[in-house]
Amino acid sequence: MPQFTSDSLVSLDLNQPIWDRFFCVAPLIVVGTREEGGGYDLAPKHMAIPLGWENYFGFVCTPQHRTYQNIRREQAFTVSFPQPTQVVSISLSAAPRCDNDSKPSLAALPTFRASAIDGVFLKDAYLFLECQLDRIVDGFGKNSLIAGKIVAAQVREEALRSYDRDDRDLLYKAPLLVYLSPGRYAEIDRSNSFPFHAGFKR
Repeated sequence: MPQFTSDSLVSLDLNQPIWDRFFCVAPLIVVGTREEGGGYDLAPKHMAIPLGWENYFGFVCTPQHRTYQNIRREQAFTVSFPQPTQVVSISLSAAPRCDNDSKPSLAALPTFRASAIDGVFLKDAYLFLECQLDRIVDGFGKNSLIAGKIVAAQVREEALRSYDRDDRDLLYKAPLLVYLSPGRYAEIDRSNSFPFHAGFKR
């Protein structure tokens, strides 16, 4: 049973994963990989993040997934950051495989080829990363961290930050899609400047 403290905090049972007991904001991306037979796979992920301030990107996956197996073999992957209008496309990319190991739902998804690696992107997303595998760190329970070095990147002009565009207006005109784990999503089109303390350095 949950235990309440005087501050109305609830102690969570660490004998089971805690992440379904509250909501967390996360990016919602689609990872593209090359299949062993020469085709391409797309799969949504939300445990994803830039790895430091340099051009590295990583996400969590499990060795049982085809995404993990493809990346370990091919040493490369793509990352598409979808727009809020692409929720159905993302859902199609999450469809399970058939008995013959095919994923027919992918045929309904518009894609285009990557430029620096052998891979594809989800068309109409707003940010596209091409990554060479840097390392895989296994052992986070049943999961692994897949880290890639970005070797090419493209962003839609309407989503590109610049000195002559107000960030608040940019997000209003090009809203972001976020995943509210577990099981929900939201569109971000409003923001405020963060009140950094004087002298703050990253």
